[in-house]
Amino acid sequence: MFKNKLIAAALGLAFAVGSAGAQAQEVYIPLISKGFQHQFWQAVKAGAEQAAKDYKVKVSFEGPETEAMVDKQIDMLSAALAKKPQAIGFAALDSKAALPLLKKAQAAKIPVIAFDSGVDSDIPATTATTDNKAAAAVAADKMAELIGKEGEVAVVAHDQTSRTAIDRRDGFLDRIKSAYPKIKVVSVQYGGGDHLKSTEVTKSILQAYPKLKGVFGTNEGSAIGVVNGVKEMKRKIIVIGYDSGKQQKDAIRDGTMAGAITQNPGGIGYKTVEAAVKAIKGEKLPKVIDTGYYWYDKSNIDDPKIASQLYD
Repeated sequence: MFKNKLIAAALGLAFAVGSAGAQAQEVYIPLISKGFQHQFWQAVKAGAEQAAKDYKVKVSFEGPETEAMVDKQIDMLSAALAKKPQAIGFAALDSKAALPLLKKAQAAKIPVIAFDSGVDSDIPATTATTDNKAAAAVAADKMAELIGKEGEVAVVAHDQTSRTAIDRRDGFLDRIKSAYPKIKVVSVQYGGGDHLKSTEVTKSILQAYPKLKGVFGTNEGSAIGVVNGVKEMKRKIIVIGYDSGKQQKDAIRDGTMAGAITQNPGGIGYKTVEAAVKAIKGEKLPKVIDTGYYWYDKSNIDDPKIASQLYD
């Protein structure tokens, strides 16, 4: 009897120690985003936090104040890797600048999950993202339809280095070039994803091209800048945006913006954490996790399926 009690006590102690060990080994997955200035990233963060609850892991979510701060993002990635996480999520501002650190993660056997913006490397286990080229091609089709398939248009993009900006710019340009011979893209400018800078860029384009019929803004800050530039110059042209946010939704409702592409930001955050958990377990992942997109305008902005993907 006494012997049995001793065995039971020993087993109980072992279980307690094992539990404490398990708690100490709580899975930690930091996510380094491209910024915090847009509501888009807050929606991605909310999705990541929901997945963390569902999968019982710990996540952190941070990014530089603006999407122009490549060096700061690299510092954040370095600091996150120094904590030796079990996996890491990364949305690259500059897909090449991060490569040395991503190689370091690979050497340390820390799975990297790219999200929103992919990297020019096979290091990430997967990329949770919108098919930005396909979505931008839809934006080009809508632009063409709304300007009568002929005339001059321009693009205000958020940068020249992130995968999202490159794919959205090229997706739009390639579709116009291949399908609409009477449309000419007269200018592609970069506003750093900042609405104030994008406003000034838009105004300079409008001054240079008095016959311009439309402008495509490739993210939230770019699109808002285009809307503000058009308003300030008192020009009536077709504006098409990307992403969401209160100002874009208001612009669509009042007719200043014809429509926009919305991603699924909550889904991007959720799928990133979910993929990280699977990578830690050694599960095989697809090269790309397509998180989806929708075209929205005044006609469907209140459709529950669309509204659930929009944010303020």
